Amino acid sequence: MVVLRHIFPAGVLAVAFFGGWEGYVAFAGLSPLVLPAPSDVLNGLVVDRAAIFRHAAATIGVAAVGFSLSVMIAALVSGVFHFVDWLRRGAMPLLIASQTVPIVALAPLMVLWFGFGLLPKVLLVILVTFFPMVVSLMAGYATLPRAYGDQLRSMGASRWQVFRRAALPSARGHFFAGLRISATYAIVATIFAEYAGARRGLGIYILTAKNSFRADLVLSAVLVSALLTLTLLALIQLVDRLTNRRFRRTGRA
Repeated sequence: MVVLRHIFPAGVLAVAFFGGWEGYVAFAGLSPLVLPAPSDVLNGLVVDRAAIFRHAAATIGVAAVGFSLSVMIAALVSGVFHFVDWLRRGAMPLLIASQTVPIVALAPLMVLWFGFGLLPKVLLVILVTFFPMVVSLMAGYATLPRAYGDQLRSMGASRWQVFRRAALPSARGHFFAGLRISATYAIVATIFAEYAGARRGLGIYILTAKNSFRADLVLSAVLVSALLTLTLLALIQLVDRLTNRRFRRTGRA
């Protein structure tokens, strides 16, 4: 019932949106070259499913590698910033400035510098996704009550022990919040990197479909991209719930 309560409103809105879209295209008599109906998009997805899924598999691989490395780098960087305050003060403005660079300008540069292989696409995913997690983790570490930290230190705990036993658990909720934000960018960043230069992937598929004036196939790839992002968010939500139960049991123990 809880799941149904969350899914039902989204389902109603989705049906209303796509129904209105279908009706508008039919009523206005628009050409599929301009705006294909949702039924045309689904038909294109079914007819060209082999090619779309093949390109989607390449995108999933790059996004998985880049996002996994991004999580590890964000955890490492936030931990270093927590212990080395002067480095945090010096590096944070530079990290903020790095987020102001448009991804559409950064993707071709990555391809120019590192070629058409896996590396430029993975680097772009990392650059786009790791910053929200760093900020979220830093905010989570700061939620640890000072009195609690002082009490642990008075009992002989080192700074590392306070961080591991208290600061890390207190940052758990913030970490998953940053993880969800970053996850929404992972697939998009991968597609941008592929669009700028790659041999396969949804970015290349979209570019090829656009050059062939197949708006239905472009939107089919966009639909697959949205479904991949939703799947990633659902996996993060599942991990959050499973680890939260274990975290609570450990806390009671």
